[in-house]
Amino acid sequence: MADERLLARLAQLGLPLLETEDEIDVNRTLAEVVKSRDGRLWEGFPVVLLNTARDGRFDPDGVGAHLATEEEQGDFRGLLVMALTVYDASRLSFPWAKRLKTALADSEKALLKSLRDALSREEPFDLRGMTLHPARLKAVFELYYQQEAEKGRQKTARLEELSVEYALSQVFSSKQKELFQKKLDGLPLTKTEREYYSRTVKKKVVALANVELHRLARNLLES
Repeated sequence: MADERLLARLAQLGLPLLETEDEIDVNRTLAEVVKSRDGRLWEGFPVVLLNTARDGRFDPDGVGAHLATEEEQGDFRGLLVMALTVYDASRLSFPWAKRLKTALADSEKALLKSLRDALSREEPFDLRGMTLHPARLKAVFELYYQQEAEKGRQKTARLEELSVEYALSQVFSSKQKELFQKKLDGLPLTKTEREYYSRTVKKKVVALANVELHRLARNLLES
């Protein structure tokens, strides 16, 4: 079973096991995944590789420098082929992955074809003496992409929220923004707040809702 330090580093590389903020040596971490011979970590290898390679930190020679034996080197090459197979099955294409695939030896190309067939049939397969399961491979990879998509949605929502907050600050005072939000949320207003809203805030809201005014404002911004 992998130790907690390795799991913590893997969390930074997209395998959601533990969280950490420490800087890590990604190629050494990949090598430790290889050497772990832990089925769970091997099945997460495509995710970890993708996170290290997409920002240019992955270096095959750098990983190999941490692998002392021919068996470990063979495990690493096998995991690379497996990762490329998962990307193909997910219809994902990356320049760095294409370069790796082009450099495969004939035996590795044959392995890629064999693994592709196993994934398509969703049958467990043997990789360097380890039995791996296509369903778990796909589940880990799909979870990663779901999390990435959610991060993107959260970032977009946050940016939109900040944009609206900034725009409101250009039009309303702090008190007016508060009443605007209370009215929007359907919260009750006091008599004084209702009068102030009707006398001041509502007039600005009506102006903001005017389609022609919006069109003119857009024209000014684009001119």
